[in-house]
Amino acid sequence: MPGIPTEELESHLTARAFCLTSAVWFALATTVGMMAAGYLIAPDFMANIGFLQFGRIRPIHVNLVLFGFVTPGLLGAAHYYIPKLMRTPLYSQKLGLATVILWNITLVTGVIALSAGHTQAREYAELIWPVDVMVVAVFALVFVNMILTIRNRREPILYVSVWYACAAVVMTGTTYFIGNVVWRPDTGALTGIPDAILLWFYGHNIFGLLLTPLALGVAYYVIPKVTRNPLYSHSLSLLGFWGLLVVYTHIGTHHLLQVPVPTWLKVIAIVDSIAMVIPVMVFLINIWYTARDRLGEIHGDIAGKFVFTGTILYFFVSIQGSMMALPQVQRITHFNNWVVGHAHVGVLGFAGMIALGGLYYILPRITGKPLYSRFLADLQYWLVLIGVSGFTVVLTIVGLIQGNAWLNGETVYRVLPEIHPYYVLRVSIGFLIAAGAYVGLYNVVRTLFFNGETERP
Repeated sequence: MPGIPTEELESHLTARAFCLTSAVWFALATTVGMMAAGYLIAPDFMANIGFLQFGRIRPIHVNLVLFGFVTPGLLGAAHYYIPKLMRTPLYSQKLGLATVILWNITLVTGVIALSAGHTQAREYAELIWPVDVMVVAVFALVFVNMILTIRNRREPILYVSVWYACAAVVMTGTTYFIGNVVWRPDTGALTGIPDAILLWFYGHNIFGLLLTPLALGVAYYVIPKVTRNPLYSHSLSLLGFWGLLVVYTHIGTHHLLQVPVPTWLKVIAIVDSIAMVIPVMVFLINIWYTARDRLGEIHGDIAGKFVFTGTILYFFVSIQGSMMALPQVQRITHFNNWVVGHAHVGVLGFAGMIALGGLYYILPRITGKPLYSRFLADLQYWLVLIGVSGFTVVLTIVGLIQGNAWLNGETVYRVLPEIHPYYVLRVSIGFLIAAGAYVGLYNVVRTLFFNGETERP
């Protein structure tokens, strides 16, 4: 987009830094994920390298995808659209850049600590206390920059994307502090059942109150822009917003239906898990009606294609999640690869695709130049989409094999040979996603730093 004034380009430095952060860590996260998948085929894979053992690189992979790839990608878009919607510059680019630097220092510190074996050994809450403090600090800095930008706004109406972005940052900073028991630096945990309840309050909300609202905020901004249609219903957008915050907050205990947590808490978790259909369908109806009769425009715009595909995957992962909260279903699906497949389609398929769409939407607008290569962006789209779809199918099959074997009382050593071919297929599919991550990294770097005025095919 030639002709954008230099001062406006400089006003997007924070968004550019978040985009680069997301692209770099996506490539590294998928590389680590491939190594972890290799252990499931060959348990002695790199057996003598302590800092690369499965128990260490698996949480590294999870945290890098969550905090390294998806969250910075969505925040990069948020740091673009909030000033645009407020018709005012970001409050402080210096504060924004300092936040991105601290964010990356936090990630590097977390990776080093986990690879050295320092962990709190809690699902999604493995990072040690000093890193926990740094995570809360970066969310606080992001919130300060956002809220002060909103305070200085020249637009009186707060569009729903702003609601979602701010809520995600506030709620995540709070739930992260509570779920990681930051006030107990010696252990980073409580004891017994209370710790399990607190952990899954955080563990599920890190998806539902961080990735989901940030992703929905990007979708609410990009789809109307790409289709050149007004949002179908502002009222529905607010209904979906409050429905998400009220309903999602209580569903984490559906991970603990097999353990002796209070029955009333299990009932609330199951009921609210089913009730999640309401905010999900409210959002999808709103966004799909906005895109009605404009699918050609979405297909022709790479950002729109990523984001719209993410909304479709949001439908599938949400319906699946509500179903998985039922006790009779969990007898088969829990504690096996079904849940791993569900997590991949949610984080990488839903939030990850929308993060990539937001990244590709803002890149030309924050650089003043066309995207380096539309072909490479399309290639990444298909690599990631085929990879996520393949992961979902393969891991669902493996999960059903494991779940039925467990239900029938079969021993582990009889099941492992049955699922080994699927693990080989999983690694093969994983190569597609990793390749897509590196293709995207190359495209982003060329667009940010080495791009001419002429767009590649």
